[in-house]
Amino acid sequence: MSDSTCKTCDDLTCSAQNKRMNESEQDFLDRQMLQKRMCKIKNKILVLSGKGGVGKSTVAVNLAMSLALSGERVGLVDVDIHGPSVPKLLNLEKANLTVDSNNSIMPIVHNSKLKVMSVGFFLENQDDALIWRGPRKYGLIKQFLKDVDWGELDYLIFDLPPGTGDEPLSICQLIEKPDGAVIVTTPQDVAIADVKKSVNFCRKLNLPILGVIENMSGFICPKCGELTHIFSHGGAKKMADEMEISFLGEIPIDPQIVVNGDSGKPFVCYHDNSQAVNAFNKIIQLILKQNKENKK
Repeated sequence: MSDSTCKTCDDLTCSAQNKRMNESEQDFLDRQMLQKRMCKIKNKILVLSGKGGVGKSTVAVNLAMSLALSGERVGLVDVDIHGPSVPKLLNLEKANLTVDSNNSIMPIVHNSKLKVMSVGFFLENQDDALIWRGPRKYGLIKQFLKDVDWGELDYLIFDLPPGTGDEPLSICQLIEKPDGAVIVTTPQDVAIADVKKSVNFCRKLNLPILGVIENMSGFICPKCGELTHIFSHGGAKKMADEMEISFLGEIPIDPQIVVNGDSGKPFVCYHDNSQAVNAFNKIIQLILKQNKENKK
């Protein structure tokens, strides 16, 4: 069959305009549908971490919610297939997915502000283990992009598992041109060493790095408000300077972040005047600025 022309937009540079060599008709139609969905989303941002346990999902959820509270139209994709945390962090563990008349999956909407999708919504039991290899994970991620009706969004945030494996690579291949990555770390050297791998991953894939966040950067005493650096301090800033990338800021440990996460209430929605929320707000402004500059 001869090459087909995409009917979804007038962008002649769009890769979905024509079939690729040796691409089947079904794969071509799938890619066109995926691009049709993604073309309605202005910015696609990946949240990465080189190491587990740095609070990446908590940061991703609160960043997404901070953007939504600032007036942006935001979606959040939980791509941590083996350990989906987003349903718990947003109290959506009992949410039921629906399919519309066009066979599009409708994302779950949290508090009328945030559209959410997670593999956790497909599990009958939240304790079930998904023992999947790369191709099956790729297929699910493709479904999140192609079959979910995201509508028009300003930002789609991807909460990715630690490391530089199948999931972040699949996102970059399917979207083709993500708008940027935010890398989350903690201050200690063992985490910083792995974060450098995430930086190099982004560079090899020509993925713009919006910046690095140092999470758990000091502990705020709930009684006196004093800040104590129990996990060292400044490692992320030093690494960012050495690798010539932006440092977005430090988020301190606040016991209320844990309490809110366990109860499914995003921290930034309930503690307007805390140091941690102020840190999130400053980071959001820097991300908006960086993304705008990258678009020029």
